[in-house]
Amino acid sequence: MEPQVSSKMKKVLLVINCIILAVGTCGAPLVMRLYFIKGGKRIWLSCWLQTVAWPINFIPLAISYFYRRKSNNNDDNNNNNNNNNTKVILMTPRIFMATIGIGILQGFTNYFYAYGIEKLPVSTSGLLFATQLAFTAFFAFLIVKLKFTSYSVNSVFLLTIGAVILSLRSGGDKPEGEPTKEYILGFIMTVASAALTGLIFPLVELIYKKAQQAITYTLVLEFQTVYCFVATVLSTIGMIINKDFQAISREAKTFELGESRYYVVIVWSAIILQFYFLGTIGVIYSASSLVSGILISVLLPVTEVLAVFLYGENFSAEKGISLALSLWGFASYFYGDYKENKKRENIQSPETEMIDKTCTP
Repeated sequence: MEPQVSSKMKKVLLVINCIILAVGTCGAPLVMRLYFIKGGKRIWLSCWLQTVAWPINFIPLAISYFYRRKSNNNDDNNNNNNNNNTKVILMTPRIFMATIGIGILQGFTNYFYAYGIEKLPVSTSGLLFATQLAFTAFFAFLIVKLKFTSYSVNSVFLLTIGAVILSLRSGGDKPEGEPTKEYILGFIMTVASAALTGLIFPLVELIYKKAQQAITYTLVLEFQTVYCFVATVLSTIGMIINKDFQAISREAKTFELGESRYYVVIVWSAIILQFYFLGTIGVIYSASSLVSGILISVLLPVTEVLAVFLYGENFSAEKGISLALSLWGFASYFYGDYKENKKRENIQSPETEMIDKTCTP
C-alpha cells in the first residue's frame, strides 16, 4: 500500500500543481497559435500534440513506485509478503473503464480546441474557453453536489464578468482573410471544448469519490496516463485518416520559422500541453474541480498580456479591467477557502476541546 498523503503534503502538492497548471494554461494556447500563424495547417496534428507526451508521466510514476517499494520494505522487513504489498498498478478495473470514457471525451475536446485555436486569435479563443468555469460550476453542482459559499459564488461571478468584458472587443479580432463562416465555426468549436472541459472536471472528481479505494497521487498519475493515452489513440486515428503523418515533413519545409524550428515548436507544444493536463488532474486531486476551473480562468488575462508582447495583439482597457476582476475573483475564492479551513481547524482542534471542558462549570 502507498502511504497516505498528509494534509500538509496535499497543500505542497497543490502549490506544485498550480505552478504546473499555470505553465500549461498560459503556454499551451500561445505555442499552438504559433504553429498556425507561421504556416501550420494540420488540426488533427495539433489535436494529437495535446496528449502525445503522456509517456512523460512514467518519470514521476517510476519515482513513486520506488518510493512505495522502499516504504513497504522498511515497514515489513520482517514479513515475507513484501512483494504482494507492492503493486505496480493501483488502478482497479472499474476506474480503468471510467478513465477510458474520460479519455474519449478528452479526445473530442482536444479536436474542438485545436480547431478554435486555428481559426481565432489567442485573445478570442482564450476568452471563449474561459467560459469553462461556468460550465464547471454548473456540472459540479449537478454531478458532485458542490456546495457554494458566498466567496465561491462571488469568484465565479467576477471571473465570468471579466470574460464578458473581454468579449466587447472580440468582434474586431477576426484574422485578415478568414472567412466569416470559418470564424463562426471556430467560435462554436471553442465553446464546445469549454463545455466538455467543464463536464470532464466534475466527472474526474466523481471518479475519485466513487473509487472505493484510497486515492493516492500515484493513482492520479496512472489515471492521467491512461486517459491521455486513449485521447492520443483517438487523435492518431484522425491523423491517419487525414494523412497528417505524411504531411509533417512537407509542412516543416514551408514553415516560416524554418524546418528545424518547426520541430522545436512541435516538441514543445506536446510538453507544455502535458503540463496542462498534469496540473489540472493534480489540482482536482489536491483541491476540487472548481479550483481547477478558477485557476484556468484567472490565468486568461495573463495569457492575454503574453499575447500582446509575443504576437502584437492590442491590450485594451477592457483587457485591463478583466485582469483586475480576475485577480479579485481569484483572491475572493482563496480567502473564503482560507476562512473555511480555519473554521474547521478550530472545530477539530483538541486544544479547543480542552479549553471548553476546563471552562465548563
